[in-house]
Amino acid sequence: GGMATVYLAHDVKHDRKVAIKVLRPELAAVIGAERFLREIKTIATLQHPHILGLIDSGEVNGTAYYVMPYVEGESLRDRLQREKQLPINDAVRLATEVAGALDYAHRHGVIHRDIKPENILLHDGRALVADFGIALAASKTAGSRMTETGMSLGTPHYMSPEQAMGEREITARSDVYALGAMTYEMLIGDPPFTGSTAQAIVAKVMTSEPAGLIAQRKSIPAAVEDTVLTALEKLPADRFASASEFAAALSAPTGATLRAANRREAQTAPGWRTLAPWAIAIIAIVAAAWGWLRPEAARPVLRYGFAPPLSQGVIPRSQTPVASPDGSFLVYLGPSDDGTNQLWVKRRDADAATPLIGTAAAQRFAISPDGGWIVFTANGRLSKIPVTGGAPVLLASENVGGPYGVAWSDDGTIIFSDRSAAGLLRVSANGGAVSPLWHSDSLLALSPSALPGGHGTLFVSRAPRLSTTQLMAIRGPGDTAHTLVAGAIAGEFVGPDLLVYSNDEGRLFVVRLDLKRLKTIGTATAIDERLASDLGFAAFSISDAGTLVKLSSAALTGRMFEMAWVDRTGRETLIDSSWTFQLTTTAANHGWALSPDGSRLAIGLGTDAGDDIWVKPLPTGAPYRVTFDPLSDFRPRWSSDGRFITFLGRRRPEGVYRRRADGSGSDSLLIASILDEAVMSPDDRWLVLRQGSVGAMAGGRNITGILVGIDTAPRPVLVTEFDEMAIALSPDGKWMAYQSNETGRTEVFVRPFPDTDAGKKQVSSGGGVAPLWSRDGKELFYLGSAKHMMSARVTPGDMLGVSAPAAMFRVSDALLGAEASFYTPWDVARDGRFIMARLIGSDEARAGVVVVENWTQTLNAIVKQ
Repeated sequence: GGMATVYLAHDVKHDRKVAIKVLRPELAAVIGAERFLREIKTIATLQHPHILGLIDSGEVNGTAYYVMPYVEGESLRDRLQREKQLPINDAVRLATEVAGALDYAHRHGVIHRDIKPENILLHDGRALVADFGIALAASKTAGSRMTETGMSLGTPHYMSPEQAMGEREITARSDVYALGAMTYEMLIGDPPFTGSTAQAIVAKVMTSEPAGLIAQRKSIPAAVEDTVLTALEKLPADRFASASEFAAALSAPTGATLRAANRREAQTAPGWRTLAPWAIAIIAIVAAAWGWLRPEAARPVLRYGFAPPLSQGVIPRSQTPVASPDGSFLVYLGPSDDGTNQLWVKRRDADAATPLIGTAAAQRFAISPDGGWIVFTANGRLSKIPVTGGAPVLLASENVGGPYGVAWSDDGTIIFSDRSAAGLLRVSANGGAVSPLWHSDSLLALSPSALPGGHGTLFVSRAPRLSTTQLMAIRGPGDTAHTLVAGAIAGEFVGPDLLVYSNDEGRLFVVRLDLKRLKTIGTATAIDERLASDLGFAAFSISDAGTLVKLSSAALTGRMFEMAWVDRTGRETLIDSSWTFQLTTTAANHGWALSPDGSRLAIGLGTDAGDDIWVKPLPTGAPYRVTFDPLSDFRPRWSSDGRFITFLGRRRPEGVYRRRADGSGSDSLLIASILDEAVMSPDDRWLVLRQGSVGAMAGGRNITGILVGIDTAPRPVLVTEFDEMAIALSPDGKWMAYQSNETGRTEVFVRPFPDTDAGKKQVSSGGGVAPLWSRDGKELFYLGSAKHMMSARVTPGDMLGVSAPAAMFRVSDALLGAEASFYTPWDVARDGRFIMARLIGSDEARAGVVVVENWTQTLNAIVKQ
């Protein structure tokens, strides 16, 4: 099921078969086993001939489970898959039996919340409603935090509009809606609303009317059609007040429902075609006047998780998806065939997203105010491309700070950070000369966001080696930048006068903003929306139409993984079936490393205790914790003798630390610096470093290093105008492989180490990322185009000989869930097998992206309080 895994078991005490349902780990992490079990015990009191009862429940090692009778037979879903449509009498009888069970439960204060064919078991042809209470228990214990997992209470095909909107109070009429949808499917063969994605289905639930039943199956009685369509009314008040009313109407000899009465009234009323032209004109004028004079009806606030397939999925540590100004489509960064990012467009009424060809290696983007174009940075260039696809148009090719942000103003100006992130630049959306907007010798300028009507630009400033940030605003070139909010890491303006911003803890706030004076007014108010934190960029966006898109904490901490061996043909073998885990919020990319002898795995894990380094004895040993700092530790690396682990720490101070691999002793600081990579050389003499996108005031992502115990500050190793990353040192320590965008796309290169100026060889062609040496140094692996693992044979010498790369296997989308854009998210054993993290769980849990349409209504209500 969507919330639990089902096992067939044998009850030894009573010598009988039972069904055990184990709560899914991503849901259990949000709910908590004890609270879930307290709630689900209330279901044991339900005793009804058409309700599948609860035998037992419990918890083992934090995992909650409950036990139900084993039912010989099949589910309603099984029968529908076999027969498509049921005989009308059977459909009416089963719907009536389910209605009786629901009515009984409702009178005892229990709402099912997830009626669907999968939860209706058929025993001797009679209906048994299963899973009473799991959704109830989940909603009571998890509340709004369910959305943070990307999971929802209910199934989109059968979910009532109010449930889809995330209403806190769900009544019996919501179950009546689901029963109506299920009855519709029994009679017609399909649910009333279909689509290939959850959000497409929910959109139809909210905005479309179900097709009539008789038009599709003439033998259906009018009373049955009227009953089902009444149950499917958008407003709860227009549905049956109870399941018993639904059952009575379903069996009524005439269609005595409100819908039938309305239909008869409509049939006797004059139609549009019978009215005289002058009458139509008068009605049109009156209707128009009514539209002008009456208050506009509030549009429903629609909340749903955005979860495309992994092959089209959102890369959570890239820019947050952005809704178009009118809310009709989303743009996001997803996977490309060469292993980097590319732009994807998902239209609201489309079932699948579409990649924008020509946007490979995209880093940041913004949508034009008219919704027709997207500006993006890639490989040190600023370009724009039509939303419908086409050839990119180059706007700027020098001093473009790709990872730092871009904005498109409604006056036709595009604002972007420069390469060093020490200033903001501007260029016309039609091209032309690039001019400065703001510059600082001591502060970085990140995440620009345009204010409307030429009122200026919002941006975030921070000192390059400090975490202190402030949200600022500047009117135009040469003007003074104003500090609006200290401690903010992102901000967006919402008309007519609101500023929404977030802090580094993933919390949202709103405060009024005076656009003329560029000053905040009054005190900020906290908003009950939790975001992913520790990302380094805005985890939310807001469109002109009021659509909020956010990365929830589930985008990182809700992503469950398991470790697998992958051989040279791509065959995957699970290492320890009992071990699933969450990577640290910071280590969504490369967060693990094999020990030199291959017996242990060092990994950054996210737990309730924090983000720390753990060691897992392979294959089935119990993981143990190595670091204990309350802040994030991530990307561990082993010393050559396997006794120590070096790792990056988002601590005070930030830097590279080392600790004994058995967890004894204390942490020692090797160097204090804001870094994204730290690799120890095989002889443990060199610590090779790579700064992050905002790690220095000059240059892009460059490679530096220290001689351990000698240097107190990094010395240059490879410093260019391009971005170098994914450091991989050969086992003999003489060569350094890395990826760079110097050719205009990301490719893999090799240079001598540490004298990197002594030569250079390009290994990949057509794109390459994530280099990794074999343990014997005779092969260099990397991820090539079409997501193929590539192998290049290596011949040692004064200048390394490298053969033409050959494809080994295509890396599955689940294995790429850990991403390969900036780091190498796998390691290799002595026998040539790769160790990879395989993403598991539902698409919703994988995505962690939440879309809230018409969210500004909620925002305005908060401000008015």
